[in-house]
Amino acid sequence: MNSTDKARAGTGSGGRTGAGVNLPALRGHNAALVLDLLRTAGEAGISRLELAERTGLTPQAVSKITARLRAEGLAAEAGRRASTGGKPRTLLRLVPDAGHAVGLHLDRDELTAVLADLTGHVVAERRAPLEFAAGAEAVVDVAVGVVRALVSGAGGGEVSSAAAGLLGVGVALPGPLDHSDGVLHRVTGFPAWDGFPLRDAFAGRLGLPVVVDKDTNAAALGLALGGVAESFAYLHLGTGLGAGLVLDGGLYRGARTGAGEFGHQVIQLDGPECGCGDRGCIEALCLAAVARGDLDEAARVLGAGAGNLVSLLDIDLVLLGGRAVLADEERFVRGVGAVVAARARRGGGGTEVPVAVASGGDRGVAEGAAQLVLAPLFGRASVAFPASAPLGVR
Repeated sequence: MNSTDKARAGTGSGGRTGAGVNLPALRGHNAALVLDLLRTAGEAGISRLELAERTGLTPQAVSKITARLRAEGLAAEAGRRASTGGKPRTLLRLVPDAGHAVGLHLDRDELTAVLADLTGHVVAERRAPLEFAAGAEAVVDVAVGVVRALVSGAGGGEVSSAAAGLLGVGVALPGPLDHSDGVLHRVTGFPAWDGFPLRDAFAGRLGLPVVVDKDTNAAALGLALGGVAESFAYLHLGTGLGAGLVLDGGLYRGARTGAGEFGHQVIQLDGPECGCGDRGCIEALCLAAVARGDLDEAARVLGAGAGNLVSLLDIDLVLLGGRAVLADEERFVRGVGAVVAARARRGGGGTEVPVAVASGGDRGVAEGAAQLVLAPLFGRASVAFPASAPLGVR
């Protein structure tokens, strides 16, 4: 079974998705395979015969599934294609606005919310100041208000999923946390959040399915869905520092969904104290350098951590994001890249590991949060590569 097949079967440690979406047409695994191919085919569409060939399903099964998808408003005709024999083939496509998901990025001092259609395209966006120190309940109050404002005509105590076409809300925020249960642990610098049931709090207020994950995991999932590489690390330097890991085509969360606490690797034993309680953590060193305006030093320290990841995991690509990086992208790419390249040369392999800024800009985490809801609909809860991705991308 290859990585794509594993993704579709929901295997691997990253396969738990939290609260699900209850659409009758999407309950079956086979329907998810078909829907994914409709998604990747785009506006041009795909024929039922091609769907059968690519999924391994019988033409009869494909006809039943596509009829159900059309009845649910999720699929529509995209024209006809000339056949080599017999009548022209009818092409089908995904209907992007048949459903939407909210992606919510809760940073320590700012909230970004997006409304995305089934293709992940953002159709609306809102931002608001946020104060983590105000406490969990206060943060939920602000976030719920923004979600209601984002979804036009929501009003009232609950957001109507039927009226708004909402499939759910993906919430991404600093960890550590339990992705499967949606419960927060000791967010660095905010110990009072420990044990707060964030997923249930949002679900109870909004009346919608909610998925919670770390900001870096959400961003990595969104990037992986774009097919950037088979194995890569997304490093996010903003109000904190963390990593999202995609290994062998799957988002890696770890057995306890605690993977990616990249910022708390100690690289200077007698270094400055970190909010986590240790000394010399890469997060503390990077943030201190950023605070004093020494971005070259911040990039060098970040590069040391990135070099550790490359050596440990043998990944193909390092992607950078977060407000500190976006403030001077060229400096960080150059500085991190130089350290990673030097490490590769010393290692003797000589294979270049590219360093680049992640796509998505300052709303990349929010877009990835929306994918926490959307990706499972297409059988891609933990995996990223579309079945039709060019081999060169993989």
